[in-house]
Amino acid sequence: MDLLRSLPVGLYLEKPLTWLHQLDSRVKLAWLMSFLAAPILASSPWRVVLVGLLTLLTLSARIPWRVWKQQMGWLFLIGTFAFLITAIAPDGLNINYQPRLPVSDLDFPQPDAYRYILYQVGRVTITRRSLDLAVRISTILFTLIYSTSLYLLTTAPEEIAAAIEYLFWPLKRFKLPVIEIVLTLTLSLRFIPLVLEEVQNLIRSVSTRAIDWKKLGIRRSIQVWLAIVDRILENLLLRAEQIAVAMEVRGFTSPNRHRVQWHIFNLRRLDWIALGILALFWWVRFAFGSLSVS
Repeated sequence: MDLLRSLPVGLYLEKPLTWLHQLDSRVKLAWLMSFLAAPILASSPWRVVLVGLLTLLTLSARIPWRVWKQQMGWLFLIGTFAFLITAIAPDGLNINYQPRLPVSDLDFPQPDAYRYILYQVGRVTITRRSLDLAVRISTILFTLIYSTSLYLLTTAPEEIAAAIEYLFWPLKRFKLPVIEIVLTLTLSLRFIPLVLEEVQNLIRSVSTRAIDWKKLGIRRSIQVWLAIVDRILENLLLRAEQIAVAMEVRGFTSPNRHRVQWHIFNLRRLDWIALGILALFWWVRFAFGSLSVS
């Protein structure tokens, strides 16, 4: 079981180098913020369009199947499960469903085929409101998680730190420690593979000992797992101390005295095209994707 390959969520994909990798990190950050903000007060069809757009970006970038299958696969299952549960759950309207028109023996043509209850078999009832809630919950769950995951997948930690530092640079006028925050974020992103590596090594060490968990019982099994967690924390603290010592040996005393150039920005033709498409994206969002209030 290789956690670094079977669980790539939040990790940077170095190869193959796709066109998403070549975009400026500031442009990709603007697109990420757009995906996070676009579902707010948006209609259900627009939320479905966002899911399709994220899928289209993944396919066009030609990200390997083994990578995006593991990321989108489990997220698709969670979204589908949330959709089904919300669709068949009560819609929150405590009313008795009745026809809009009184019952009559005369067969008059109806103005439209509107029905509030879309599907009903036994106690399973799907209404227009429950279906709309199901679409909203499942699509926003997929959009928020997968857009962030796709950004981390195609952007190096140093580029992310540089983009955030560029975005937060005006806050230095208010004496906020922008450089310290960016440095902490960079070290945190670099620390994720170390955490997975430590967990992977301990899981392998436990599996090679062929422990019979049934004979141990619940109490002793909990003691074993507590010992494993304690060992993981001890190893992670040791790794953090080693990183701190390595930075101190290299003369890194503070971000202000030891300036680090995270990434050199250079907007190219592809970046300007992406910014133009982003402007078109928001125009379509406000023109056709807004939630209609009646």
